[in-house]
Amino acid sequence: MQRFMLILDLKNESKLIQTYENYHQNISAEIAESIRASGIESMEIFRFENRLVMEIVAHDSFSFEEKSKLDESNEMVQAWEQLMSQFQQVIPGTPDGVKWVLTKQIFKL
Repeated sequence: MQRFMLILDLKNESKLIQTYENYHQNISAEIAESIRASGIESMEIFRFENRLVMEIVAHDSFSFEEKSKLDESNEMVQAWEQLMSQFQQVIPGTPDGVKWVLTKQIFKL
């Protein structure tokens, strides 16, 4: 199994943050299936203020490149991403076209 931690910021407006959380309380079955179909075993998102941290646990065969290809061909995922983008802002230094930034592990005990 592989484990990834990614970060993203939300726009720092309390109503937008609450709406974003509300959308994530009950995602559609199609979105959940697209996540699982890519090889992701579990996905959790945590928030502090407007900073989000996402943990992904995925099968050894998982790749972000393959997930991106699957997402690009899925109309439901594209609609979801478009909807979520109104709440999200990229962290300074993030490469163009990237929202969620993959973090680098610097310590493990």
